[in-house]
Amino acid sequence: MPVRLVITGAMWDRIEPLMPADPVRGRRWADHRRTLEAIAWKYRTNSPWRDLPDELGSFQTAHKRLIRWAVDGTWEKILAAVLAAADAVDDIGWTVSVDSTVVRAHQHAAGALKRGPQAETSQLTTRSDAPAAG
Repeated sequence: MPVRLVITGAMWDRIEPLMPADPVRGRRWADHRRTLEAIAWKYRTNSPWRDLPDELGSFQTAHKRLIRWAVDGTWEKILAAVLAAADAVDDIGWTVSVDSTVVRAHQHAAGALKRGPQAETSQLTTRSDAPAAG
């Protein structure tokens, strides 16, 4: 099954100048575009890194590059450039839909009483030293 490409030519033309240069020492890096495709594939399919298709390169390379770009600020630069381009043509929609199948409250957020010895409860309201409003 062929891998669906996500990064189009116009998008790549905008992103390519923001990518870090090859290291001064050592081997040249694998193709940035293929690595971006690998990272996009991983998150689009929600698959483990080890299931990365062979045509997208080594999963170790993609994972290490993802971490490196997160640390050095490359992702922030890419996001800022893509958002600026989309905003310039009024192509940003900030509609967000959240439901209970996606968001869960932590068990301690439910308001249940704690088990075990009860600690002293604090007063719900505290008095202020300020004069009361008339």
